[in-house]
Amino acid sequence: MTFPALTAFYAALLALIYLGLSGWVVAGRLSTDVLHGDGGDEGLEKRIRVQGNFGEYVPFALLLVALLEAGGGGATLVRTLLIVLLVARILHPFGMLAPKNSPRQYACRGGGILATFGVMGVAAAALLLRAA
Repeated sequence: MTFPALTAFYAALLALIYLGLSGWVVAGRLSTDVLHGDGGDEGLEKRIRVQGNFGEYVPFALLLVALLEAGGGGATLVRTLLIVLLVARILHPFGMLAPKNSPRQYACRGGGILATFGVMGVAAAALLLRAA
């Protein structure tokens, strides 16, 4: 097994995005004077869910891609999966903040999560094929 350098690079970029989202939640908490939960504030709730969704999906997606890379997966596939994941996770917050049922909501939120699912599915399938 080799060190997954490509995944490490993109993990660092995604970590910076997560820090930005976390700061955005903290700023929302300060502006609404809410220390726990969302205090019934819809804007804060969206911020919390954007950050939470990122924290729920990105680590597992990165783990799958890192295992693929460390196990000798092709650099082109690994890089493509990581770029798609990065773009998906940048798009997702814009969709979460878009008006309900708007094209931007479907394209960014829907596209972002579908692309994230795609990355996880392709990485998982590639790992299973390598193990077979």
